[in-house]
Amino acid sequence: MVQKVALVTGSSRGIGKATALRLASEGYDIVINYARSKSAALETAAEVEALGRKALVVKANVGDIEKIKNMFAQINMEFGRLDIFVNNAASGVLRPAMELEESHWDWTMDINSKALLFCSQEAAKLMEKNGGGKIVSISSLGSIRYLENYTTVGVSKAALEALTRYLAVELAPKNIVVNAVSGGAIDTDALKHFPNREELLEGARAKTPAGRMVEIEDIVNTIMFLITEKASMIRGQTIIVDGGISLLV
Repeated sequence: MVQKVALVTGSSRGIGKATALRLASEGYDIVINYARSKSAALETAAEVEALGRKALVVKANVGDIEKIKNMFAQINMEFGRLDIFVNNAASGVLRPAMELEESHWDWTMDINSKALLFCSQEAAKLMEKNGGGKIVSISSLGSIRYLENYTTVGVSKAALEALTRYLAVELAPKNIVVNAVSGGAIDTDALKHFPNREELLEGARAKTPAGRMVEIEDIVNTIMFLITEKASMIRGQTIIVDGGISLLV
């Protein structure tokens, strides 16, 4: 039996960690990528190994193309293949549009948008060797609607969704399926950086038509569906998982 391999960027915590652990529980060896928190990445690796799967931990800022290439070289050396790429790593400067500086823009766009293109180029080379694969990116509702202080991240996620469409078409001949998942407000570590965090959470609790906030597992469930053969004819789409809140005016 062929042992399949999945890379999840930004997988030391939050949605990335939960996705890595679910993939491990489904039988995938896991590449854990982190930029800063080595201890958290090693904890995730230990949990993956406790599930009986291999874990390769790679430090790489995915906004840096040389570090991307080095990460994929390590994956190729360790496993010689890649079946799933979950583009989860994200960052961003949370300020009003009029207060943004060039460095804020470049930092956010590099990690949230540029990384998808150049990671996908490298992922496709490995996937092609074993007959295809799946790429799923994590987006957010800020890509299609205004969120306070969210200019750089929202624009970068809109770019990510557009790039998802282009990659879906151009990688289809290689049997690589490309999609994205966009979530509503989720109470993760990332949300702690929002100046208006409590307001966002309270709004999500009170207004979501489904009657509860979106949870990490809701996003992971959608990722796991998109990497199955049942979803093989879904291409270049951004699946919104928000309990219906984006349907409200």
